[in-house]
Amino acid sequence: MSEKEERSPLASRRGFLAGTAGLVAAVGSGFSAAAAQPAGPANVMGGGGQDIHHTEPFWGKHQGGIATRQQTNSYFAAFDLTTDKRDELEALLRTWTAAAARLAAGQTAAPLGDDLTVPAVDSGDALSLPPARLTLTFGFGPGLFAKDERDRYQLAAHRPEALADLPKFPGDQLVAEHTGGDLSIQACADDPQVAFHAVRQLARLAYGAVQIRWTQTGFAAGPASKGTGRNLMGFKDGTINPTDFDRFVWVGGEGPDWMRGGSYLVARRIRIALEHWETMNVAFQEQVVGRRKYSGAPLGGMHESEPLNFDATDKDGNPVLPENAHARLSAPEVNDGAQILRRAYSYNDGLNFTAERWPPWRQGNEYDAGLFFMGYQRDPRTAFIPIHEKLSRLDAMNQFITHVGGGLFACPGGAAKGEFIGQRLFERA
Repeated sequence: MSEKEERSPLASRRGFLAGTAGLVAAVGSGFSAAAAQPAGPANVMGGGGQDIHHTEPFWGKHQGGIATRQQTNSYFAAFDLTTDKRDELEALLRTWTAAAARLAAGQTAAPLGDDLTVPAVDSGDALSLPPARLTLTFGFGPGLFAKDERDRYQLAAHRPEALADLPKFPGDQLVAEHTGGDLSIQACADDPQVAFHAVRQLARLAYGAVQIRWTQTGFAAGPASKGTGRNLMGFKDGTINPTDFDRFVWVGGEGPDWMRGGSYLVARRIRIALEHWETMNVAFQEQVVGRRKYSGAPLGGMHESEPLNFDATDKDGNPVLPENAHARLSAPEVNDGAQILRRAYSYNDGLNFTAERWPPWRQGNEYDAGLFFMGYQRDPRTAFIPIHEKLSRLDAMNQFITHVGGGLFACPGGAAKGEFIGQRLFERA
């Protein structure tokens, strides 16, 4: 190894651990002043409005990026751990926490140095950009606790019961290269480059300890939109979201103490057969969704915020809201009151050769585009799993959508200054 490589904090695991200590110390001495600065004026624009100079808080009871007002762009990454050493895993989480706090404040991932003969501690492509309300949310996948029947970090006994393996649902076509992961990072910001930059820096800081398994970019309604954003099908997406976070989103006393104040993330990459969907007339599309396309009102209603009318019938006695409509099947009223906090983003990954699941069974290059669903909940066993079990079997929308990837992650509660994300897990294990 050359002298220059030996001096790089990313050149080896020994350097990784040393670099971690330096970064954490630097953040401890240099971040407080930046964090104490005013966050900027509150954004009073309608849904989707931006104030790119605003910073979202990083430290606190809950991780950012869950209850945070949704930003317009996301970059999600899942990682496989390559180290078998627990001290290196803890060092990694300390590094990520410290760097994430700086990035959320609009700073570089680590303090910039004057030595130009070593790799930079930050790629520098976001130096001129404002923080854009960046949030970074970390998750722990099942592989953190045990993988291939190996308890690499002596954490298997502390895997939450709610972090249950998702069943294989009817219609699933999950691609292994786009599914699972030991760790996850969800970066959301009102600037796509800020979100991508943040994940890049965290991946670089983890050199030698992890490798990226899969990633997914996403975009939501732009800054000119008002109210609920629309997905690529042209319908408003996320009209019914819980407002009682303590009941539906945050883990309480039923979970292990390290998960209290946290939440469980189900991520699903859902490809939409847009070419097929766009040949359908609007009236049929509304029957599939269960809502008016342009107003977002439930069928039989006038306004988006109106409750669903499950009992209304037409002149022939047929339900106004079809039995297999997506809105009906996913409603809390027919799912024992279960709700999921949706932070969904659209995605567009170009073209892909596709064989459609439904008539006319076309084959050829079609848009590789759809919905990247990110749903937060208190317990997937009582929320996503039973809701999607019903949807996967009965939803009329299934003729246009296919679940092709995703994962389940336990997102611990937030951290106070001086702590790292997930610290209570390691203190108990």
